[in-house]
Amino acid sequence: MQQQNFSRGRRATRALLLIAACCLLSAASAAGAAEPEIDDFDDDGLVEDVQEEPINIPGEELVYESPVIEPKKFHFADHFDNVEASRKLWVKSQAKKDDIAEEIAKYDGIWSWESPLRIVWPKDKGLVLKSKAKHAAISARLSKQFDFKSNKPLVVQYEVTMQEGQECGGSYLKLLSSGKETEDLTTFNDKTPYTIMFGPDKCGNDVKMHFIFRHVNPINGTITEKHCNKPKNRLEEPFKDKLPHLYQLVVRPDNSFEIRVDHKIVNEGSLLTDFKPPVNPPAEIDDPTDQKPADWDEREKIPDPTSQKPDDWNDDALPQIPDTSASKPSGWLDDEPDMIADPTAIKPDDWDTEIDGEWEAPLVDNPACEKAPGCGKWKAPLIANPEYKGKWRAPMIENPNYQGKWAPRKIANPDFFEDLMPFQMTPISAIGLELWSMSNEILFDNLIVTDDVDVAREFAANSFDIKRRYIDRESDSLVNKVLELTKTYPTVWGIGLLVFISVVVIGIYCRFGKAKSQDSAATAAAAKAKKTDVLQPDDEQDIAADENESEEDADAAPALVPSDSKTNISTNSDSPKNKKSDLDIKEQLKQKDEEPTQTEENTTKSARKRTVRKD
Repeated sequence: MQQQNFSRGRRATRALLLIAACCLLSAASAAGAAEPEIDDFDDDGLVEDVQEEPINIPGEELVYESPVIEPKKFHFADHFDNVEASRKLWVKSQAKKDDIAEEIAKYDGIWSWESPLRIVWPKDKGLVLKSKAKHAAISARLSKQFDFKSNKPLVVQYEVTMQEGQECGGSYLKLLSSGKETEDLTTFNDKTPYTIMFGPDKCGNDVKMHFIFRHVNPINGTITEKHCNKPKNRLEEPFKDKLPHLYQLVVRPDNSFEIRVDHKIVNEGSLLTDFKPPVNPPAEIDDPTDQKPADWDEREKIPDPTSQKPDDWNDDALPQIPDTSASKPSGWLDDEPDMIADPTAIKPDDWDTEIDGEWEAPLVDNPACEKAPGCGKWKAPLIANPEYKGKWRAPMIENPNYQGKWAPRKIANPDFFEDLMPFQMTPISAIGLELWSMSNEILFDNLIVTDDVDVAREFAANSFDIKRRYIDRESDSLVNKVLELTKTYPTVWGIGLLVFISVVVIGIYCRFGKAKSQDSAATAAAAKAKKTDVLQPDDEQDIAADENESEEDADAAPALVPSDSKTNISTNSDSPKNKKSDLDIKEQLKQKDEEPTQTEENTTKSARKRTVRKD
């Protein structure tokens, strides 16, 4: 019976799990249907530049081939798969950092061309920073210089895989400015001039997506770093998930820019308005020679000069005063201190008076005060002073002489300029990675610099997109789908949790509740039968068994009676029909000896034992 109940419970649990899955999927479908459609048109009716994410097609065979690099389409491109050719492009820095300890000033970080730790295709290689807590720098010259005067967009795109995660360190790159200081790339360091710095950076909870460009003042030639405003959303996943991520920066001749991570726009704006400090200084500034007049009144309100303090106002009254109605409790020990030196304390053997000072025993509660209401000098308790009002102050009124907040006068900014084309930056001749990181195994891959967004998309489609589709397909499971679903539709999480709890509760009931109720019912029925005199089916069986045993005992009785007493046997045993021979009696006695002396009869009422008498 218990096995049947268990199997029924298992079947019920499976059915409930199936129902729960159906409910979850239906809820997800409903949530998906409720999502509004998103078109590619903005409020002005213009088509937006949208890059679609790669879609996994079931049954599609994903095969990686190194992307084809056509020199005329790129200012720089390296997929790092051809290790020998790539090593010829890149130059490791031999420089040292200034103003830093000698043991850590050298750029001695280790760079290696190798496959990822999670190998997808053996032929896919990358440039890996192998060391941590070391300065590392490496650079490569562009195949052709990028000149912003060509009025073509600048597109920078590369992959980063933080194979061991990242807690503190950067994975950004620098587009080095053209000039004498970048002619020898072995001297590349943190002071080397760059035009743009772009990429992810993190240290603790400070997560950044750098986009910094160095702006040249058209009047005096000074250079100022302009930092892009932070994205609205924190980009923490690339530092944790240990997966490849694609970073893309597009700067257009109209001074607009876009930053994408895995084809999704995370930040966009204008070079003129979305950087700090702004590109163009203010036309007017405060006159540094202007000073506030001595009689300038900035007070909006002043004390009322016509108000007077009341005669009964006491400024010196205390907030609390002793209670004059209180009296010292009887038994108060005025001469006993609250604390006394511990009489059991002993000065330590290693106590040095010259160093530690004069030794004093620690203080303990005075045992004489335990039974007394108090010790020491008695003081009356404090109560609120009814005369206390605090310091008197005159009420405030509007200042009739208020002249407003003083500010220095404005003058024309002698350093003012207006650069309406900050896109016209210093030409770029090389690209470099100058990093310090507390994590190792940072892999860079598929790094390109071009002036065509479509070329960058095609390059990503033949490299990053295939790689991520393969990884996503391999790690695609029911759990991942459910987690992704709950992130997209938070309501599904609540529905799924409720269904799961219901399934668990019902499954437990089906497994244990029914069996327990059936056992309880059987116990109750047995107890009810125990309390009545009505014959039960098992009682009838017991009576029949007792009758049969009684007949056997009667048949065996003559053999147990002595020979001189056989005449006292009932006449029924003397009848020819019931009379047995001596041989039969001996066989019957032999069978009786072989039977157990005690038999057990189990009933629903109790375990009863009947002993067969034997001589």
